[in-house]
Amino acid sequence: MGAMTLLRALAEGALDDPDAIRVGDAAMSGPELLGAAAVVADQIRERSDEGPVAVLAEPTAQAVVAMVGGLLAGVPVVPVPPDTGPGERSHVITDSGASLWIGDRPHDVSLPMRKVDINRRSGDVAREAPNDGPALVLYTSGTTGAPKGVLLSRAAMGAGLDGLAEAWDWTARDTLAHGLPLFHVHGLVLGVFGALRIGSPLVHVGRPKPSAYAAAVRDHGATLLFGVPTIWSRIAADPQAAAALRPARLLVSGSAPLPVPVFEQLRELTGQAPVERYGMSETMITLSVRADGERRPGWVGVPVAGVETRLASTDEETAQDDGVQLLPHDGETIGELQLRGPGLFDGYLGRPEATAATWTTDRWFRTGDAAVIDEGGYHRIVGRRSVDLIKTGGYRVGAGEIETALLEHEGIREAAVVGEPDDDLGQRIVAHVVLVGDPVDPEEVIAFVADRLSAHKRPREVRVVDALPRNAMGKVQKARLS
Repeated sequence: MGAMTLLRALAEGALDDPDAIRVGDAAMSGPELLGAAAVVADQIRERSDEGPVAVLAEPTAQAVVAMVGGLLAGVPVVPVPPDTGPGERSHVITDSGASLWIGDRPHDVSLPMRKVDINRRSGDVAREAPNDGPALVLYTSGTTGAPKGVLLSRAAMGAGLDGLAEAWDWTARDTLAHGLPLFHVHGLVLGVFGALRIGSPLVHVGRPKPSAYAAAVRDHGATLLFGVPTIWSRIAADPQAAAALRPARLLVSGSAPLPVPVFEQLRELTGQAPVERYGMSETMITLSVRADGERRPGWVGVPVAGVETRLASTDEETAQDDGVQLLPHDGETIGELQLRGPGLFDGYLGRPEATAATWTTDRWFRTGDAAVIDEGGYHRIVGRRSVDLIKTGGYRVGAGEIETALLEHEGIREAAVVGEPDDDLGQRIVAHVVLVGDPVDPEEVIAFVADRLSAHKRPREVRVVDALPRNAMGKVQKARLS
């Protein structure tokens, strides 16, 4: 059986409108994109080796053409975040083994370069090369050491996208709009390759301002909008922009938990509740609220087609011989989310031990995330087991539940909860909060949480900060809180 075609609609000549693919100020049709990418593919094939190619993953038409060109040539593409410093950029290039840079090249990069001209066309018939190996090397955020290269195949990406298309009723009738970075699964695989697979026109709005999302709906008929909580929070704070999203069919939030107050504001201002979903670079999107499903704030829905999930305890004192003790799906019990399905990665580049550590002995992928599953199969992500599962006074407490309670306080805009070492409790719960305006009394905030949750879940300390440290996708970097 030959390699699967990832960009199916593009290969079939769909998206033939001159404005079907709009990235920033540039617009092109599917056939024009394919022709320009074929020129890039020709340049890549001229090399003597078949190593990965690196692309500066800026939200530009040139970057999209470059990455599609890599797929046509059948070599792994390494999207390099444009905001990385020279040290991290050097690590990504060296670790990936990239031997060619496609498109604009930072001054500190010495790799051979090929330019991208979005107006050039190849005379050859452009098809994806028959390569079953890794198609993308996506680098993790590096919160637990140097960033690791996640190897994603076309088959994995295609399976994940098809599962989402079924869950969201995502078809060529939709127009997708977003302003997400093009070096993660969310913005690149879902936000670009998804449109080119399914055949839905694409509008990348550039900087993700509320007015840009409103313009995408008003001027381009966008029906499917992707955003991270930071974007949705800014839209919720702009009632005029939010109201302009009412004609859209689906508002999708991911990459970090969406605060409940933002969820409720969006429902009121746009006329619909957002859809939340869950995934990782290593797994594609595995859980989502369905387009026709119940939308509960804080819950990320059910497994997409082909995905199975389970909750497992990894406590040494309770684990069975194989290291796995399954936990009940009762909506309360917290365990590690483990899963299996067709959208999983091929491993970490050059790191067999790290790859092996992500799998249980019975071949389930260990996400490292703490979660609960209710009787109906709905999932709620508590957070990372390493930082968001707090063991205090003999109790296992999820940081996300406390953060949700804190955000109900009218004086708190943002919140992040961590566990810190404590001689008496094992870990004490510490809340870092960003205020709306006037100062708040920490003791009153502690009592506020205790009134809403069990007493043992209350913060023992509240620290006011000017801002929470976040990465490019809006995830709070808790390791930087101290």
